[in-house]
Amino acid sequence: MSKDYNLMEIWKDFYSQSSNFFDEKMIESFPSQGLGQMLDMNLQVKKLMDETTERYLQFANVPSRNDIANLSSQLVDIDAKVDSLEELLEETKDKQGNPGSFQRELNDLKKDMKNLDNKMNQILTMLKSSEGTK
Repeated sequence: MSKDYNLMEIWKDFYSQSSNFFDEKMIESFPSQGLGQMLDMNLQVKKLMDETTERYLQFANVPSRNDIANLSSQLVDIDAKVDSLEELLEETKDKQGNPGSFQRELNDLKKDMKNLDNKMNQILTMLKSSEGTK
């Protein structure tokens, strides 16, 4: 059931037949009609070669050009989604800030408020004592 196809021999045979066919048609009929038939034959051979190649690649478990193009397209889409997720994560991090630094700033603020309260008490005590001496 397995047939051994030699692509070079198929191509040489195709070239020889198409060259003979082209010569015959150019001699016996109007050139445009011969060219039309020649183009039609070329398209049929190309279709046959494409289908044969596709089947061979599928049988050999090798990706075709279309498979690789589809995979490339999917990779680009995934890369774009990962980039957008990274941006979203960075924006969320920036909005939340660092909880450790927030707690540190809050503690520093509390200390500063206590120092200000102590200084205000000292100022009030001095003012009261200076009023009492007058």
